[in-house]
Amino acid sequence: MDFTNATLKQISVHYIGTNSTEQELILSKEPLVIDAELSDRLKPFFLTKFINVYEKYKFAHASSLKFNEVYNYMREMFSEETPFHEASLNIAHHLAQSSNHPKIKSGELYVCYFEGCLNENKTMDAIGIFKTETKNGFFEIDEVKSKFSITYKEGIDVTKFDKGCLVFNTNKKDGFDVLIIDNQNRGEEAQFWKETFLGLAQLNNEFNQTNQFLNITKSFVTKQLSEEFEVSKADQIDLLNRSVQYFKGHENFDKEEFEDEVLQDKGIIKSFRNYDETFRESHEIEVADSFEISPQAVKKQERVFKSVLKLDKNFHIYIHGDKELIEQGVDADGRKFYKIYYKEEN
Repeated sequence: MDFTNATLKQISVHYIGTNSTEQELILSKEPLVIDAELSDRLKPFFLTKFINVYEKYKFAHASSLKFNEVYNYMREMFSEETPFHEASLNIAHHLAQSSNHPKIKSGELYVCYFEGCLNENKTMDAIGIFKTETKNGFFEIDEVKSKFSITYKEGIDVTKFDKGCLVFNTNKKDGFDVLIIDNQNRGEEAQFWKETFLGLAQLNNEFNQTNQFLNITKSFVTKQLSEEFEVSKADQIDLLNRSVQYFKGHENFDKEEFEDEVLQDKGIIKSFRNYDETFRESHEIEVADSFEISPQAVKKQERVFKSVLKLDKNFHIYIHGDKELIEQGVDADGRKFYKIYYKEEN
């Protein structure tokens, strides 16, 4: 993503109350009028966070794409079939109707039209939908004729919004290309933005494929492996490390090659295949047996692939390399221990 040459052409703002608090929906009568300076300040506020978002989605619906409300509003706005501000009113109504969970907060809705966005080396328009829910306090100092006054006010943090999506004007027939951000992404109430309101499904691209397979591998190693085999925590960490190293050292993924290089043991490979099949069915995901590896997905997963061996509350051992340099045992008094071999001390 590159938004260097993007420009904010239109913006409409509305206030979304919630059904649980019985706050009203406040709709603006016309688009917001902004000057060039404010437009330049608003652009990074809305777009900067999307630069490093690689997980793409598309609009979807269980019956037919034509029944996805936001998809239809996007299609009408890009084609100018419906005036921009009128379509933003429809989006506001739909968001208000989708905000039924008691934990969903009220806040401002921004619908923006951007030109000149670079997506996969192609310049195109994009429509952004954003919501701010969190207010931060600040002091404002005024000076009149060398007399100062101070007042406390609450406003929006200029560095972040709470929820957002960016819809690119490409792949219209398949549901467009969509990026999302949700800072409140835990719990049932978080699903309303992606599922209830937007109605999104993940694109099955190389990022998703890489991400999903690493999820399956991590789940197998941490939850299933010790159920069938006698393995230590060090063995599990070593297997996770080798999994990540495989993805970092190859441009393309091949499942059989991964099994031979990483899992190695025939019994573990058989167990992994059974777990993999069950995992895919229960989570309703599709992962190919070969695909191009996404470095961004590997980087994301590497953060959660734990390489730390925690021993009571006394020691943490970080294991990054050869597991043959660490031995586990029990002494004559029944105390468990690890023996570590090394060449240099830093």
